[in-house]
Amino acid sequence: MGKTVGLAGAGSIAFATACLLHEAGHDPMLWSPSGAGTADLVGGAALTAKGALETALTPRVADSAATLARDNEVVILALPSYGHKMVMDALAPHLGAHHHVIISSHSSMGAVYLMQLLAARGLSVPITAWGTTICTGRRQSGTEVMVNTVRSRVDLCTVPQERSDEALASCETLFGNRFQPRDGLLAISLSNLNPQNHMGIALGNITRMERGETWSQGQNVTPAVGRLLEHLDQERLAIAQALGLEVKTIFEHFHLSFHVPIAAISEMNQQMHAQGNGGTGPATADSRYVTEDVPYGLVLTAALGRLTGHPAVLHEAGIRIFSAMYGRDFEAENEILNALELQRYSLDDLQGAAANGLLRRPEGIT
Repeated sequence: MGKTVGLAGAGSIAFATACLLHEAGHDPMLWSPSGAGTADLVGGAALTAKGALETALTPRVADSAATLARDNEVVILALPSYGHKMVMDALAPHLGAHHHVIISSHSSMGAVYLMQLLAARGLSVPITAWGTTICTGRRQSGTEVMVNTVRSRVDLCTVPQERSDEALASCETLFGNRFQPRDGLLAISLSNLNPQNHMGIALGNITRMERGETWSQGQNVTPAVGRLLEHLDQERLAIAQALGLEVKTIFEHFHLSFHVPIAAISEMNQQMHAQGNGGTGPATADSRYVTEDVPYGLVLTAALGRLTGHPAVLHEAGIRIFSAMYGRDFEAENEILNALELQRYSLDDLQGAAANGLLRRPEGIT
């Protein structure tokens, strides 16, 4: 019998994930915090997926966070990272011990923020962090999504750590044998390649984004952009190695996500383009490639680089370059890290939180 699954979000990833759940025999519900994302579905219209997944369903639609929690066993956060804190604040009062929460995809120690909200209520639930989304796609309208790919492997971990086996079984019930367990939230944070990859792609194609052009993303990962992505990956891998963590390489990421042979990153993207799953790049500068991935992805990697003594100089440069381009201080925009006051903790504190989901305030600090 299928599970009831509530998705917080109504964009490309939420739509695509809902369709994937439906195909697997589960019963998805969508919640748009603003209400706008599900407006076309409220009257019972069908949600249609095309591309790597062809299906149609009439999803349940929630009118509030309370409804989403009340009517579902599993709750998945499937919206950009800059919406995570707001959604966690809205959901936390309504979650119960029977719930399983999945963050798709996890960034900026968000699982710790949610775990601490629940701990304040005397509650602990398994919170699973995915290193990336289960699929990629582009929302075409209020009732349609183009699914570019369904990933064959997704890194995950669960806090508290003792709930890991139970949560992995739940994920496999929902989506099949697609998951690679990793050692804690720091490994998952460093397994999310979107920030580094989107940084290189956006830097290399910013004028296309500003002009609203229609352009192939895979085709425009040219050799120069590909080399930048490879060097960014080396910085991330050095931080993971310093922490004693095993994470996939950028080569494995493209191979497992887009089913192309391992080669130079530009060559892999050209192959994706030739196969028709290279994707379409952002047609606006107001893209999550920058507004989400810089403050909620690059900023945490840069912070971990400083803490481990392996400065991520290209990541640091990207934060500053994009801040200059956009006239914004992206480092100051991360609501989750600001709420956690991450600068007050040591690397040992973070490693403890990566396993149990709770940051212990150092003695003498109030």
